[in-house]
Amino acid sequence: MSLPDNIADCHQIILEQRALISELLSRLSKVEAELTKLQQQVAKNSKNSHKPPSSDGLKKKPAFARKRGGKRGGQVGHQGKTLELVAAPDIEIPLLPERCSCGALLDSDKASIGERRQVFDIPPPRLEVTEYQKLVCKCGHCGLTTAGEFPESVISPTQYGSGVRAFTSLLNCGFAMPVGKIRRLFTDLFGYAINEGTITKNNERASDLLKPVETQIKENLIAAPLGHSDETGMRIAGRLHWLHVFSNALYTFFFVHTHRGKEALNDTMSILPHYSGWVVHDCWKSYFLFKGCKHAICGAHILRELTALEEQNVVWAKSFKDYLLTLLQWSKANNGRLTAEQQRIALVSYRQICATANRIEPLPIKQKGKRGRPKATKGRNLLNRLMEHQEAVLAFAFHSEVPFTNNLAERDLRPMKTKQKVSGCFRTLKGAEQHARIYGFISTVRKHQLNIFNELKKVFQEEPFSFDFAKG
Repeated sequence: MSLPDNIADCHQIILEQRALISELLSRLSKVEAELTKLQQQVAKNSKNSHKPPSSDGLKKKPAFARKRGGKRGGQVGHQGKTLELVAAPDIEIPLLPERCSCGALLDSDKASIGERRQVFDIPPPRLEVTEYQKLVCKCGHCGLTTAGEFPESVISPTQYGSGVRAFTSLLNCGFAMPVGKIRRLFTDLFGYAINEGTITKNNERASDLLKPVETQIKENLIAAPLGHSDETGMRIAGRLHWLHVFSNALYTFFFVHTHRGKEALNDTMSILPHYSGWVVHDCWKSYFLFKGCKHAICGAHILRELTALEEQNVVWAKSFKDYLLTLLQWSKANNGRLTAEQQRIALVSYRQICATANRIEPLPIKQKGKRGRPKATKGRNLLNRLMEHQEAVLAFAFHSEVPFTNNLAERDLRPMKTKQKVSGCFRTLKGAEQHARIYGFISTVRKHQLNIFNELKKVFQEEPFSFDFAKG
C-alpha cells in the first residue's frame, strides 16, 4: 500500500476509515442483537415460556422441580384404584377335587368355598341386534285389522341404536379419533364397516340434543364463585379461529370464535359479561375490560416469564420468583391464605422488589424514523404488568378460594389441541362448534365422575338430563 502524498490525503483516508469503522460497528451491533434474539428463541421451553411441554422433547423438566429425597410412588392423599372381588361374578367355575390325598373319593355336595380368585376380562365384542316385529291382528268380533306400532325412535328397516351412536361420538370427540380410524376400529371389533357419514351425523344429532344441557352448564358456571378462562388457536377451514373455555372443578364450557380478544369475550356465547366471581386467567389484557368480576393472574405464567429473565441474568427476576414461591408455601401451610402478618410482609416485599426492578429495567427509547410506541424489553413489559395488577397477582395468597395457577383451564383445552394434532384441522366451523359442545359435555360428565358412555346413551335416547349443582 502506497503512502499518501500530502496531509490532505491522510485526513481523507482517516475520515473514510472512521466511516467504515462506524458502519461495521453498527452492523456488528445489529448482528449481536439478532444473535441474542435467536439464542433466546432456541432456549425457550415449557419452563420459561408459553410453549407446550410436548415441544420440549426428551429433555423436558417439570415446571416445579421435585425435591431430592421426596416420596416415590403414590403421594400422600392419593386415592388409588385397584381390582376388588365382586360379590356376583358373571361366570362361576367351581374347582372340585375328586379324591383326598389318602385316595378316598370326596363328596362334592359337602364342598365349601375355601378361596376365590377372579379374572376380569372383555367378552368377545359383538353388535346386539334387536328386531321389532309389527304384528297385525284381525278382530274376531268386527273383522277389523289392527297393527302394532313401532317405537318413535325406530324409523327405518335397519339402523344403529343409541349405544353405537354414543360410542362413535365418544371416540371422535372424547378421544380425538378421526372418523376413518373409528370406521376401521368398528370393522375390527364388530365386523361392521360403519359409514363415515353416519359418524358425522351422530355428532350433529348429539350437538343438537345437548343445547339445553349446555345452557345448564353455563348457568351453573355463572353462579359459581370461581372460574378459569383461557383460549387457544385452532385451524378451521384453513383459517385461524380461537377456542375459548370457561370452566371450574365441575363444569366445562367451550365456544369457537374468529377473534381472541374483546370481540369474542363480549360475544353472546361468552360467560364473562354475566360473571361476578373470581376469574383466573393468564393476564391477557382483554380480560381486564370486565369490571364486574374479580381477577386473578395465573402464577405459573408469571414464573415462566421470570425464569426466562433469570436465565438472562436479570437479578430482580430471581428475587420475585423466590418471593412468589415463598408466598405459595406460606399459603399452603395456612389453608390457602396468608395470615394478617404475612400479608403485611408480602405487600411490603412486593413494592420493594418492584421498586428495585423499576430502577434496573431500562425504559423504552423512541427510535428516530419509527412510528408507534417505543419497544420495551420483556422485563419492562412484565414489570409493568406486575405493578399494574398487584391485587390480581397476589389473589392466590390473599384469598383461599383462588388457586395459584390456571392449569385447570389449560388441562380442559389440551384434548382439543390433541384433536388438531391427530386430524390436522376442522373442515367447517359448524363441525368445530359441534365438537366443542360435545366435548364440553364429556368433560363435565367426567368431572362429576359419571359414566360418560352411559350418559351419552341417555342423550341419544332423549332422556331428561340435569347436573346436580349441589355437589359443588
